[in-house]
Amino acid sequence: MLPRLHEVPFLAPEGFVRLAYVEWGAPRGPTVVCAHGLTRNARDFDALAAQLAAQGRRVVCVDFPGRGRSQWLSRATDYGYPVYLTALATLLARLDVASVDWIGTSMGGLAGMLLAAQSGGPIRRLVVNDVGPFIPKASLERIATYVGQTMTFPSLRAVEHHLRVVAAPFGPLTDAQWRHLAAHSARPDGDVWRLRYDPAIALPFTAAPIADVDLWPVWDRIAAPTLVLRGAESDLLLAETAAEMTTRGPRATVVDVPGCGHAPALMDASQIEPIVGFLDA
Repeated sequence: MLPRLHEVPFLAPEGFVRLAYVEWGAPRGPTVVCAHGLTRNARDFDALAAQLAAQGRRVVCVDFPGRGRSQWLSRATDYGYPVYLTALATLLARLDVASVDWIGTSMGGLAGMLLAAQSGGPIRRLVVNDVGPFIPKASLERIATYVGQTMTFPSLRAVEHHLRVVAAPFGPLTDAQWRHLAAHSARPDGDVWRLRYDPAIALPFTAAPIADVDLWPVWDRIAAPTLVLRGAESDLLLAETAAEMTTRGPRATVVDVPGCGHAPALMDASQIEPIVGFLDA
């Protein structure tokens, strides 16, 4: 099964900007939207999307602005949730469905939470991968050490080596899985390879002092059934935060993923099966 590549223009402060997305499965099946993490892209979900599509679902994996195949924004200050939510609302309108299931990793999970908290929203079921309504300052400081660096690599193999280091918390991936991530994480530029994201996405980490993030009021407004996957060694979704997520707001079900930090890659059957079961329920 091959994915279909699409784009849709959305209105950003600078004008219309191209938002790219990848579509799997039957165009009119039950729709699932997958949204990636801060520096990642839509192709992270290929394994999950292929399995969901094989079961008759339509799966749409989005590249946030400035990532993957989506257009970079001309103003770094526009990289933030107001613009992201506008882009996602445009994508949801393009899909022309009454409701969707949402699977979001890290930043994509926060976007799903923000959408699910809105009145009249389209999210039927919400899957949040290793993020929650409280994010400790220490984890954001760790991310700030590598995000936004302008890096070049002499080969795709060097890109893969870089990912094996910075993305080690994704879990024990196979060589083929690391190669897949590398192939879709970088693009050739003359004699070198560059990562497929705008370094300016780091601005939120440098424009103001880093502090804890508290989104509990957002979480408490979510009514959609919610599944939370947590890397058992995650420093971003703390165990105590995950436990509180089961008692507030949507009273989520939490599944700990052993051998992972931030965030489980969702490429292994043991991580995909809980998602499939939750969406089928």
